[in-house]
Amino acid sequence: MGTTLMTGASRGLGRVAAEHLLRRHPDRHLLVLNRRPGLAAELAERTGNRNVSEVVCDLASFADIRRAAAEVEGPLDGFLGNAGLQMATTRKTTADGFEMTFGVNVLAYHLLLNLLRPRFANPARIIVVGSDVHDRAHNSMGLIPPPRWTDPRELARPGEEDTGVAGRRAYATSKLGVVYLVHALRRRLPDGIDVYSYNPGLVPGTGLARDAGPVGRAAFRAVATALLALPVATSPARAGRLLAETLAGPRPGESGAYISRGEVIPSSPESYDERREEELWAVADELCGLTSTEPRRV
Repeated sequence: MGTTLMTGASRGLGRVAAEHLLRRHPDRHLLVLNRRPGLAAELAERTGNRNVSEVVCDLASFADIRRAAAEVEGPLDGFLGNAGLQMATTRKTTADGFEMTFGVNVLAYHLLLNLLRPRFANPARIIVVGSDVHDRAHNSMGLIPPPRWTDPRELARPGEEDTGVAGRRAYATSKLGVVYLVHALRRRLPDGIDVYSYNPGLVPGTGLARDAGPVGRAAFRAVATALLALPVATSPARAGRLLAETLAGPRPGESGAYISRGEVIPSSPESYDERREEELWAVADELCGLTSTEPRRV
């Protein structure tokens, strides 16, 4: 077995997914990228499987991503991009000056996956976690406003609005960007290396709203916990297991597909827009300092 690289394995559904992979697929080496050292040791102690290692990496820094990618040894047969964030406003920035939500949820994955592409074995499976809030028709019970797509350069700029609405809308918009990037990457990968966007559903207890402040976090917990009894929500335990098996189990569907809670379904009508996908890819290349003249598949 090769190596699976994972981000966002420290808490919530990502922690469940990491532990599930180590327990149920012990021959698969798990390499975790985490902002602070010590996660690999925690996972090994928790699961009894020492086939896990780590590279320290802050996804809010391009320099850190480049350093971490250089430390990754292949071949990689899996990638699970679970780390993501939702900020209270659009005024916070990454180390490179980009709006934090867009910078981490979209640009960081664009840079990381492009740097790692030569290290992927064939076959391999790549999953980037998205969200059903990318769909403006999705009823998020008033928690998240619908996405508002525009020029990717504008989305990457910090905003002036110091409101929770702006921050939550940026989150929904970034998840639409994840689907666009997955579609564009699918056209650039050879047969045998599959890429998917994955929607875990509403998962209370993930810490996603930790930037919202005490009042906002309490409100989100209260609403999300109440929603756990409804079909729109999934427990962290179930969401983590489904995510892990989508990576390690049977091939879930054609490359580029959108997988919602373990099942392939269409993503939003707005998410199928090749012009936007290619524009985002080109702008992300520019902002990340990447250059590419490679052909893409139809």
